[in-house]
Amino acid sequence: MWRTSLRMAGMVLVAFITFAPLSSLVIWSFTQKWFWPHPFPQEIGLFYWTKVLEGDLLRALQSGFLIAVIVTALTLVLTVPLAYLLARYPVPLKAVILMVFLLPHAFPQLPVFVNSTTLLYRVNLAAKVSGVVLIHMVGALVYAVWTMTAVFKSIPENLEEAAMNLGASRLKTFFTVALPLATPGIIASTLLVFLYSLDEFTGTLLVGSPFILTLPVYMYRTSVGYELQVASIAALILMLPGILLLVVLERYLKAEYLSMFGRL
Repeated sequence: MWRTSLRMAGMVLVAFITFAPLSSLVIWSFTQKWFWPHPFPQEIGLFYWTKVLEGDLLRALQSGFLIAVIVTALTLVLTVPLAYLLARYPVPLKAVILMVFLLPHAFPQLPVFVNSTTLLYRVNLAAKVSGVVLIHMVGALVYAVWTMTAVFKSIPENLEEAAMNLGASRLKTFFTVALPLATPGIIASTLLVFLYSLDEFTGTLLVGSPFILTLPVYMYRTSVGYELQVASIAALILMLPGILLLVVLERYLKAEYLSMFGRL
């Protein structure tokens, strides 16, 4: 009996820790007047929802999705062939190559992005979509290369050898055997990269300001201006695609892919 009670108490505690901050966002998004020391809003309504939907939020959401799609497409085009080579061939200094892709995450992001921003200003790519795409790819390549290498490593090599013994070329084997088997992993990598790009803030703010506006940057600007209702609405909208895509990611990110990270 006491074990059941303890388990229920733990579940309630976890639910409170998880949903209490979210409930605060929901309350603030409908609040029109809330002053201290009142424990609850004095006036609620849809005023700020209307204000947000008629303002720059939709433009920020649209540009953020566009950048995330471009980043995801370019990252996959670059990393799928590279990951296959790293997984299947004795590439010299393979460990060093994989480590290089980890370097942007091995140091604090701010100095990395500041140095990258300086370089992008020199080549006239700052405050442009192309510059923001490049700065997003600095971080996105880490997720894609490591994930896709683990995916191809998890595919039994004897399946490809059987196809080549039947006369298929290495290229045909890749497209007819390895790539179809790696599809769930490619989908998982796609979702990881897309979510990273959609939520990326520091690089977007440094490189894209003042002309490139994404939802995290929009949320930051409203928070700095103490527009708590607008920031709360932006946060709720930003969480929706993340929650939906994470549910899909859980379906495609298989355990055997994760087990291969230690063998790379």
